[in-house]
Parts: sequence; C-alpha cells; structure tokens
Amino acid sequence: MNSHFTVKQLCNHLHMSRQNFYKNKSLSTKKEVDRKLVIDLIKEQRCIQSELGIRKLQNMLVDNFKENSIQIGRDRLFDIAREERLLIKRKRKYCRTTDSRHRFKVYKNLIKDKVLTAPNQVWVCDITYIRVAKSFVYLALITDAFSRKIIAYNVGESLEAVGCIKALKMALKSLPKGSYPIHHSDRGSQYCCHDYIEILTNRNLPVSMTEENHCYENSKAERVNGILKYEYHLRETFKNFKDAKKAIKQAIYLYNNCRPHTALEYSFPSVVHETQCA
Repeated sequence: MNSHFTVKQLCNHLHMSRQNFYKNKSLSTKKEVDRKLVIDLIKEQRCIQSELGIRKLQNMLVDNFKENSIQIGRDRLFDIAREERLLIKRKRKYCRTTDSRHRFKVYKNLIKDKVLTAPNQVWVCDITYIRVAKSFVYLALITDAFSRKIIAYNVGESLEAVGCIKALKMALKSLPKGSYPIHHSDRGSQYCCHDYIEILTNRNLPVSMTEENHCYENSKAERVNGILKYEYHLRETFKNFKDAKKAIKQAIYLYNNCRPHTALEYSFPSVVHETQCA
C-alpha cells in the first residue's frame, strides 16, 4: 500500500484548500524559528546572568520579542525553558555572621510597617562571608530599602567593624544634603560598637535594629545577600582575595544595573535610585 500522499490528496482528505495548507505549513515553520530564537535570547542573557529567572527574562526580552514579531506568553516561555532545561533550581544555605552577645547598646526597630516612598528613607545593612581558598573574606553591604540599590560595600579579611565602617563612609559620601535615612541592621557587634554608632549620631541618622534577632526583620538586606550568592555565584570558593574582590565588584554592578526587580515593576535598582533622587 502506498503510504505517500500528494498535497491534493491530503487537502481533499482534510477538507482543506491548498492555500490554507501552505499557510499552516508556513505558520508551523515560523513557530519553530521563533522557538529557536527565544532559546537563543535566553541563553544570551544567561551568559551574562546565569541564574536570572524566567519571569525577569520575559520582561527584559519584551523588546526583542516585538522586534522579531514573536508573540509569547509567560506559560509558553516557561514551557520552552523547561523543555530545554533552562529553569533555575536553587539550593539555599545560610551561615551566621552575627554575634549579638556583646556589651554594646541595642536599638529599637524603627522600620516596622514603615511605608517607603523614595530613596534615602531607609538603608538596610548586613555582612556576609565569601569563601577564599582555606579562609573567608567578609562583604559588608548597605542597600537602599526603596530602590534596592547597593549604595556602598566593602570587602575585607576581618569580621570586625572596620569593613562595615568603610562601607558606611562610602555611603555617606553620596548622601544628598538634607537626607537622613534610618540606618537599619541586625544586632551584630559591628553595627552596635561605639565607633560605628558615633558616625551615625554625628550625621543625625536614626539607628534601627532587629528587636527579636529574626532575619525577617532585616529581610531586604538578607535577600540581597542571597541574590549575590546564588544568582551571581558568590557562594563559590575563590582562589584568593583579589579574585573574590573582582567577582564581588562585577556581581554588584550586574545586580544594580542589569537585574530587573519585581518590586520595582521590573526596573533596575540604579535607574530607580537615580530617577527618584533627581
């Protein structure tokens, strides 16, 4: 039995005109081309930010899709990413760097239920570790709670307050005159020590701290740590201090300038910060 059919025979069997047959064939070809282009666009972005999620990629690539007349929804984009094994699977592990058992004064939480409307109303601060060969280096971060921009940081080999103080001085240099953001942190000795508090007091910055020592009271700062480690690979072990410092600088640049945030309506922290401060 002959298993091959002519186009005419297929059209008669399907009750379809030749014109519709070729039109559907063309649409099928376009869908396959579109699919390959979508995959290439995802992989291109992943070369820069390998742990960027599909929701954020969809927003970043919307102009590329329009330029190529690609109509694709979120569910279809997830399906393609799943089929190509491009979904991100994250395993989260945390390490405590906070020592709350000290003699210094602690402060109340001033940012509970506080509604933010602009940058430089609240700064959230934290310190985390980065693995280097057989030791650690420590990354002190100061992030604007409204714009999510990392406004200052310091990488040092000591867990003492010196690194946090350097980050604070860096942040204060760019603070506009007349701005007095609430400085929020955990109860770690780095943030409670006399030298650190003295700088805040001299600049009239209100001091706020986690009252119950729960990470959710400083969740925005903790979230930034997690993003840097799990999306920008700072959880890896670096050969030396120089390599770690270089990777941290690149990660913070990408976080501030290339990573869209859901809470910012998929805008970038640096854009929101500069626009709102203008």
